[in-house]
Amino acid sequence: MTHLKGADAKPANTSFVILISAAAALGGFLFGFDTAVINGAVIAIRNYFEAGSVEIGLAVSLALLGSAIGAFFAGQIADRYGRLTTMIIASILFTISAIGSGIPVNIGLFIFWRVLGGIGVGAASVIAPAYIAEVSPAQFRGRLGSLQQLAIVVGIFIALLSNYVIASLAGSADNPWLFGVEAWRWMFWTEIPPAILYGVLALVIPESPRYLVAQGKETEAANVLAKVEGGNVPARIGEIRETVLRERKPRLSDLLTRRGGLLPIVWVGMGLSVLQQFVGINVIFYYSSVLWRAVGFTEQNALWVTVITGLINILTTFVAIATVDKFGRKPLLLLGSIGMTLTLGTMSGIFGTAPIVDGQPNLTGAGGLVALLAANLYVVFFGFSWGPLVWVLLGEIFNNKIRGAALAIAASVQWIANFIVSTTFPPLLATLGLGFAYGLYTIAAAISIFFVIFFVKETKGKTLEQM
Repeated sequence: MTHLKGADAKPANTSFVILISAAAALGGFLFGFDTAVINGAVIAIRNYFEAGSVEIGLAVSLALLGSAIGAFFAGQIADRYGRLTTMIIASILFTISAIGSGIPVNIGLFIFWRVLGGIGVGAASVIAPAYIAEVSPAQFRGRLGSLQQLAIVVGIFIALLSNYVIASLAGSADNPWLFGVEAWRWMFWTEIPPAILYGVLALVIPESPRYLVAQGKETEAANVLAKVEGGNVPARIGEIRETVLRERKPRLSDLLTRRGGLLPIVWVGMGLSVLQQFVGINVIFYYSSVLWRAVGFTEQNALWVTVITGLINILTTFVAIATVDKFGRKPLLLLGSIGMTLTLGTMSGIFGTAPIVDGQPNLTGAGGLVALLAANLYVVFFGFSWGPLVWVLLGEIFNNKIRGAALAIAASVQWIANFIVSTTFPPLLATLGLGFAYGLYTIAAAISIFFVIFFVKETKGKTLEQM
């Protein structure tokens, strides 16, 4: 029986683990694609339905609340019916949402289909890190867990790229394209093939060995462990058996202490999720063109900066994959927190002191260059730390007994935090200004430094049963 020990691991086992982890991470790709695809279509949708700003705002933001709902229930479904069943459900939701979003008869139905897709996004955000953590050998788990964030950022980039290509070929998102159908509809339909593929892959990859042991299916669990880990499989089964409940299904009450409060580790997971969003990363990705145009960039230059930022985010995720199992989670998080604090503080200072022209700060000369450099360095620091490593840690820090339920809570909180940041930025921009908004994100980044120091424990090299 083969052993996975770094460079001595046999390619067959290593390749198998990478393959099934990548299949699960396809949910992350759909997560990124689904959340970003509306960016290229929103103006065309507004024009088509003659919708007001409130309706368009709901079309974007309510999908995030749908994600919170999907994340909350995904953990319970995963613990009761299995990780693969949850993936299949998410695949169905993605597919139906993609079809429906392209054929709505009114803005209300469009919002309904977007919320349905949001539920799928939420489910994928829970199940991918849980599954990858549960099938990965300890020495590879950080790198494999980072596949989730890599898939997310690639999904975002591909959605933006496909929107650009479709709109360019049609002349505008409003114009008819293939078969005389408006281009904006095709933007949503491009999600259908990967959504179906996700479900197909979920039918062929193995179930999580931790879930199988919890269901009393130890023979099946042993077969999976033999493929992904090798070594002394009976001993590993015994370790897993000691950390899961065999008498009853996991439930949310498992997250409570005897006094009725949440377990400390659940608070840590929630803190990681909230801080990942409160540092303002999605302001960069949801509103980057608005941001750069507000400070004097032309539309073309603003879109070009957005493309560069998306590529930087992908490249820095590879840095995390290459270093997380070498240097550990905590050092990378700490370095990222310090870097984000400095770069966000720089942007806050520049935006806050820039001259106001037509109600917006106007950056010229060195100010614009420094702000541009600081913004992209901020993405670098986030991209190798809080972006991928929060997902890695959420898959690792909870023990087998509570993983599904705790991940559901943490991911739900993350989506709610995302909703709060995304919906408050436009009014902050319009009333208090960019300097104030980035000042708030700077404070959150500074808080994250102390959160990592005092509350995050290193998980590098530990099996899930040692957590």
